[in-house]
Amino acid sequence: MQTPYGHLTYCTNIHAGETWADHFDQLQRHIPNIKKKLSPDKPFGIGLRLANAASLELRKEQNLGAFRLWLQDQNAYVFTMNGFPYGGFHHEQVKDRVHQPDWTTAGRVSYTIRLAQILAALLPPDMEGGISTSPLSYRLWHDPEQWDKIFETATLNLLQVVENLVQIKKTTGKSIHIDIEPEPDGLLESGPEFIAWYTDWLLPLGSAYLQEKFGYDPEQAEETLKAHVQLCYDVCHFAVGYEDHGSVIRQLQTLGIKTGKIQISAALKADIPEDMVKRQRVMDAFKAFDEPVYLHQVVAKQKGGRLKRYADMPLALADAQQPSVAEWRAHYHVPIFLRDYGVLTSTQEDIVKTLDIQRQLPFTTHLEIETYTWEVLPDEIKAPLDASITREMQWVIGLLNH
Repeated sequence: MQTPYGHLTYCTNIHAGETWADHFDQLQRHIPNIKKKLSPDKPFGIGLRLANAASLELRKEQNLGAFRLWLQDQNAYVFTMNGFPYGGFHHEQVKDRVHQPDWTTAGRVSYTIRLAQILAALLPPDMEGGISTSPLSYRLWHDPEQWDKIFETATLNLLQVVENLVQIKKTTGKSIHIDIEPEPDGLLESGPEFIAWYTDWLLPLGSAYLQEKFGYDPEQAEETLKAHVQLCYDVCHFAVGYEDHGSVIRQLQTLGIKTGKIQISAALKADIPEDMVKRQRVMDAFKAFDEPVYLHQVVAKQKGGRLKRYADMPLALADAQQPSVAEWRAHYHVPIFLRDYGVLTSTQEDIVKTLDIQRQLPFTTHLEIETYTWEVLPDEIKAPLDASITREMQWVIGLLNH
C-alpha cells in the first residue's frame, strides 16, 4: 500500500508452501482479509516470496495470467520479491541451508533471473521493482583464504543477472534491482562489508563487464550498476551487529549506493547481569526461543565493547557464564509491535530510528515487514496470523504518520 514514505507491505515468506499452488492458496486465504482491514479502497502491495519450484510454475503463462487477473480483481499489486530462500522455508530444518544454492552457483543465477522475469510481468507501470537476495554465501562454509575467489565468482554470476535486468529495462521499460541482504554470518554481514564489496568488487568487475557487453562508457556502467544492484536494509540484521543506522545510511548516500528496500524486522536483546541467579533467568528466557528450524546467531557485546559472535543460539547458551559479557543480541525475527518479552526486549528502537531517518529524508521507496517466525514462536506469544500481520502493519503506519 502506498504511504507518504514508500510502498508498505509484509513479506509472504511468513506463509508455508513451496509450490505455486501452495503459495497462491495462501495469498487467496490471507490477502483479502488483511487488505480489507488496512486498505479497503486503495491498492494493496504484496511482497511476494516464491520458492524455486513455485517460480518454475508461475513462469507458465496460464498461471501468470490467472495471477494477474486475481491481482486486478483484488486491487492488489506486486512490487517487491524475496529471492533469498530458494527451497523449503517451513516445516523442516532450514538453518544454513537458507543460503543454498549460493551466488557461486548457476542455480542461484537462473532462479533470480526467473524471478526478475516474473516481476517484470507483474510490476505496475511507472513503478520500480526489487528482489532481495542472499549476501553472496554463508561465510562459515569457506576458508577465509578462499574468500577472494568466492567474491569474484559470486560477483561475476550476479552480473549475469544485471545483464538480464538491463535487457528487461530495454524491452519493457521496467526497472528492477537486486537487493543484497547482509545478515549475521553471511559472506557480507554488515553495512561496512557490503560497502567494501560494492566498491572493491562490484564496481570494478561490473564496469568492465557492462562496457564489454553493451559498449557503455565507465560513467554509464557505474550508473547502471547502481540502478540494478542495491542494498536490502534488514533492520534486525543490522541491529544484531550493533550497527549505527545513521552512519551506515549516510555512507551509502555519500557513495551514491541505493537502498532497494527496508526490511522492517526486530531481533531479541538483553543486558546480561553479573549476578548469576539473574543471569540464569535471562538465559532461560533466551532458551525458550531456541528452536530447530532457523539459525539464531547471537552477537555478545563485551564490557570493553568488543563483539563476540556465535553461529547459533545453542553455542551461545553453552558459553553463557562469560563474566565479561554486557549484552546479547539474537537473530530472531520477533513481532515488531512488541518491545518487551519478559526479561528480554526487542530491538524495536532500531526500527523507530531507521524509520525516523526514512521519514526525514526517504532513502528508499520500498518498505517490507519481515516477521517469518510466527510458527516457531513460544506458544504464549502466538496469535492468529491475519490479526498479527494487520497489527504489525498498523504499528508501522502509526510510526510513519507520527
